[in-house]
Amino acid sequence: MGRRTSYVPGTFSWVDLGTTDGAAAKVFYAGVFGWHFDDAEAGAEYTICRLDGDAVCGLYEVSDEMRVADGPPAWMSYVTVENAASVAARTKQLGGEVVEDAFDVMDAGRTAVLRDPQGAFFSVWQPNTLIGADRVNDVGCLCMNELVTTDVAASAAFYEALFGWNIDLSAAAPDVPSMVFNRGNINAAVFAAPERLPSHWRACFTVESTEKALERVQELGGRKLLDPVEIGHGSIAMARDPQGALFSIFAGETHP
Repeated sequence: MGRRTSYVPGTFSWVDLGTTDGAAAKVFYAGVFGWHFDDAEAGAEYTICRLDGDAVCGLYEVSDEMRVADGPPAWMSYVTVENAASVAARTKQLGGEVVEDAFDVMDAGRTAVLRDPQGAFFSVWQPNTLIGADRVNDVGCLCMNELVTTDVAASAAFYEALFGWNIDLSAAAPDVPSMVFNRGNINAAVFAAPERLPSHWRACFTVESTEKALERVQELGGRKLLDPVEIGHGSIAMARDPQGALFSIFAGETHP
């Protein structure tokens, strides 16, 4: 099973959903992924989404002010770092934006909200009592973080300088993502954004069957955006939840 007790710096370790309707989102994602929910107070209500007791991601309802400032509901991706404040400062030096400077999340850890030069939001996570997800890659868990960007080469240069990633651009083509490696392990994928689509990070979750999962998405009021596409070691599809947040699903071979 894909249980974790720590994450190497530069590795994605957590995602959470900022949504306009927390109760409705819980119904939807419980139906799609089988999650159950543990509400905790962290300044505002924050829900830990669990699978068989393991923390797999988070969910919270945005305020009216946040809805205006942050745009539509979306999944946020977090990269583990040794020092959130230092990475925030480095982001600014590299042409990115510090949306929210480093701050403590109770005793769980320290985070900062950032934006890359192409406009994609992401966060960093300096862990304390919460390492990130207890479990990844298994069915119902995060398995990949995908960057959709308006400039693949510029994005690659930014993230390589910020996190020390190695991004393989040799296979770059309209339909083939570039792969992101952190200390030799696959960490993410980078896609060229279709025309008029803004840059963004997208969470991808493992399912048993992309076809059946998409059926369930639509039964629960979500929308299918991309039919399953075979990618050699499995199939991937894309959907939107009833509140508007994008996510991907994958069925196939994953790392332990």
